[in-house]
Amino acid sequence: MSAILEVSGLDAYYGRAHILQGVGFGMARGEVLALMGRNGAGKSTTMKALMGLVPPAAGSVSFEGERIDGREPFEIARLGIGYVPEERRIFSELTVTENLSVGQRPPREGVPHWTPERLFALFPNLGRMRDRPGGAMSGGEQQMLTIARTLMGNPKLVLLDEPSEGLAPVIVEEMAKTILALKEEGLSILLSEQNLHFAGQVADRALIIEKGLIRFAGTMGELEADETIRTQYLSV
Repeated sequence: MSAILEVSGLDAYYGRAHILQGVGFGMARGEVLALMGRNGAGKSTTMKALMGLVPPAAGSVSFEGERIDGREPFEIARLGIGYVPEERRIFSELTVTENLSVGQRPPREGVPHWTPERLFALFPNLGRMRDRPGGAMSGGEQQMLTIARTLMGNPKLVLLDEPSEGLAPVIVEEMAKTILALKEEGLSILLSEQNLHFAGQVADRALIIEKGLIRFAGTMGELEADETIRTQYLSV
């Protein structure tokens, strides 16, 4: 399988705080990769650095063989990377349909072309509330809407930051089914996650980050079999 994303020696700072320290990993096309770790470990910063929202201080990021570090976030998005931030950032005054139209981009070769109707089939709850303002939706519904709006850009790779955070268990199960359905469509997904059970349902491989350093890289099976690593880096 060809690589869609290659990250090497990535450093990032917030002010003087050295958050990412030589982060490196690769992702195969069509893979679901879980970036795991405790709060403050560097998961969200890694995603923001990949999107150009936190400028990398060192290292390289290549998407489909093309260097993207140092580019503006809108340029990176246009190349085919979709970003679903933890804080969702939907337009609360706009309806579901209007929120989706904001994210619309032309079809992209080699990836699914998403329309509102296709997304309402994937997210039946959204289909039942297409005229509801975003601000009148539950947290789980808003999370689904944020993912759907990102898919309207027809991305090749989606960065999902903490998709199960703060959601009821029944919604988390729905989210897992959605991610697996997107994988079936051939989408590549990097998700930041603390929930080992959720990651185990959807991910092929896992990375563990702690204090800005990658401490583990392996299959989900290897992680689930290694109690020492789980206790050291994932236990609260």
